[in-house]
Formats: sequence, structure tokens, C-alpha cells
Amino acid sequence: MKKVRIIGVPEHFNLPWHMAIEEGAFAARGIDLEWTDVPEGTGKMCQMLQNGDTDMAIILTEGIIKSITEGNPAKIVQEYIATPLLWGVHVGAKSDFKTISELKDTKAAISRLGSGSHLMAYVNALNEGWDAENLQFEIINNLNGAVAALTNGQADYFMWERFTTKPLVDNGTFRRLGDCPTPWPCFVIAATDTFISEKEGAMRHVLEIINQYTVEFKQIPSIDRTLANRYGQQLADIQKWLSITRWSQNQLNTAIIEKVQDTLLHLKLIATENRLDTKLFVK
Repeated sequence: MKKVRIIGVPEHFNLPWHMAIEEGAFAARGIDLEWTDVPEGTGKMCQMLQNGDTDMAIILTEGIIKSITEGNPAKIVQEYIATPLLWGVHVGAKSDFKTISELKDTKAAISRLGSGSHLMAYVNALNEGWDAENLQFEIINNLNGAVAALTNGQADYFMWERFTTKPLVDNGTFRRLGDCPTPWPCFVIAATDTFISEKEGAMRHVLEIINQYTVEFKQIPSIDRTLANRYGQQLADIQKWLSITRWSQNQLNTAIIEKVQDTLLHLKLIATENRLDTKLFVK
């Protein structure tokens, strides 16, 4: 058995991986796939790839692209979710803010620097016409940290995948003021350069298996109920999410990489001298 370490967020997007592991699909191909949940998100996962603490990651597109420009020895080996991520813009239930525009020059809670919640705060500022240099941040590590920060006033708003946070809206912890979709496909599968060079055959097997699961995932009988029960979601919310989400079995288009780099450069989140040829991001 070849051991492969893989990480991802504990969210509904990744159920196909857990189903494949639980049904022995990887083991049947001689792969011991060791999954680790990383609730802190993309910033933490970039760090784990950089440190060699994992072989592969299901990770936000903009986060890994930024990290690769900064020298992270990793590559995008496949697109995973071909549709945008819908980021909800949340405030504490008792907050006085009523619209996203009122959040100008206030403090955003982010899981860590380089995370999706950090980068998307800049995209939201761009959409709103704000001066991104005035953005302020409170690092809160994970979703529980965001609950504490918005409840006690350490931060004013928090951006996170809207369906993951919907239970917190339903129970009165957060209010959602609106949504900010990513301007590109949201999740990719990344792998370290070392893993690619040493175990490319095993990596190709992993991709082949997960693609078999994702291509038919939405047709699984009662998959909406399975997702709702497993992730503590309302059935109607999961059905809405499924209707706007499409899994991919292809490599990420280099035009998308170009668009992400252009946006990050415009927002001054990557340096001009760090811009890379799009071919250097993919394997």
C-alpha cells in the first residue's frame, strides 16, 4: 500500500473523498489515503504543503496561486470545483450594520493571512469600490474564532462559504448581509513538487478514483439528504447548493490562472516581480 496524505476543509464539497475512502475505493488500488480535516482553511493548508506536512490538498484557487508565486513548491494537478464559491458576508446578530456598504473601513475577521477569507475581503472591497489599503483584519483562526470575534466586537464582519455558515445564521449567531462570489472556479487539487516527482503514479490513481466519484456524485439517490444530515444543513439549503455547484474532472484552464494573478496584482496582494508563467502553476 502506498500512503498518500491529503487535506481539506471539513465541508460538504469534500464528501466525495470521504465516500471513496469509506467504500475502500483507494485501498482497492493499493493506496492508503490518509485524510486530515483542516478547519483553519487555505492559509493553513498552504503552510502544510510548503512544510511537507501533506502530499495533496483540496484548496482554494486564489490561495494556492498566491502561495505558489511566493515560492511554495507545489502545483495545481486538477480543478476540483468548476463553479464559483459563494462567500457570505456576515456580521454579529446584534450588530448595527444593515448593508455591506456600511462595512467600509471596518475590521474583517480572517482565519489567517493568505486565507480565502483574507483574499476575498480584498475582492469584496474591489466590488464595493473601497480603497483596499484601508482594510483592517483580526486573525481568528477558524469558524469558532469568528463567532467569538463578531459576538464580542473584536471584528465587524466575516466572510465564509455561505452554506457552511447558514446554520449560524439560522440560530441567530450571525446575520448575512449579502454574498460575494469568487470570480473564478473555487477549489483545485494541489500537490507538492516532491510528491509529484516521487509518486506521480499514485497521484494519478488518486485523481482517477475521485473523478469517478465526482462525475456521478449529484446523481446518487438521496445525496441531498445524506449531505444535509452529515453536515447539519437544512435540506432546502443543500438542494440550492447542489444546483449551483459543479465538480470538475479536468485541469484548471491557464486563462483562469492568468485572471487570478491579474486580480491579485491589481489588489497588490502579489508583487509584480513574482508573477509567473501560467505553465509553472500546473502539472
